[in-house]
Amino acid sequence: MWDKRWFQFTILLILAFVWGSSFILIKVGIKSFSSEQAAAIRMMLASLALLPISIRNIKKLTRKDLPALLFAGFIGSFIPAFLFTKAQTQIDSALAGILNSLTPVFTLIVGVIFFKAKFKILQIFGLILGLVGASGLIIAGQDVNIGSINLYGLLIVLATTMYALNINIVKAYLTHLNGMQITSLSFMFIWPVALIYLLTTDFEPVFQNPQWPIHFAALATLGVFGTAVAMLLMNSLIRHVSTILASSVTYIIPIFAIMWGIVDGEHITFHHMGNMMIILVGVYLINRRK
Repeated sequence: MWDKRWFQFTILLILAFVWGSSFILIKVGIKSFSSEQAAAIRMMLASLALLPISIRNIKKLTRKDLPALLFAGFIGSFIPAFLFTKAQTQIDSALAGILNSLTPVFTLIVGVIFFKAKFKILQIFGLILGLVGASGLIIAGQDVNIGSINLYGLLIVLATTMYALNINIVKAYLTHLNGMQITSLSFMFIWPVALIYLLTTDFEPVFQNPQWPIHFAALATLGVFGTAVAMLLMNSLIRHVSTILASSVTYIIPIFAIMWGIVDGEHITFHHMGNMMIILVGVYLINRRK
């Protein structure tokens, strides 16, 4: 089933919807929790949801795979979760979703530099278009100070670079494991770190907000579905398609991110839309086979 093209694109659409919805869930969660608490709760609940699967697959854990699994867990998920929630304290969720579409661009760069991936001139042209579009989006904010949007936009750019590294690492070193094994074993080490961090934070301001249970529910949904389930699908997909095709899910995400942003009353300008189209054209050229 995973080798069928229609099924692969169906998974891409499902991932785009789930991750496109995650930006608005982050925005809801940080109404009561700090950005750091929200990220830690998200990752702890995701890893706990996967824990029964982790225990069942513990026999598949080898010393040889441990570095790549730790990399996938912490660089591919844990740290980017903190970067995204911190960024969304200052930029709109729709803009965060659009910037996330840089992932395929960086996936290509990382693949060429570190994994000797082949590329075509058309892909380089697409890469340039993607970078131009993303740069335009970073400076397109009208409701946020230009200096701030550059700074906080770059947090998401850093997260997308980590995603790109992770996709290439998983493709290069972990494809002998299935998606469930990769995800569960890489997340097995996360929950203790997230829990220890949470115990050092102050929850008194959280409980002062009477709607905190609703905000916690948003983070729980984000952790279980937007992280645990989504990463199971993503790591399964990476085993059967190219790294660029797998990462191209992020250029579908802005469509859902913008839809949620409009529902939430966010202001989307034609400048945003124009630069988003530039990114989509760029990533399309990167992903084009002929």
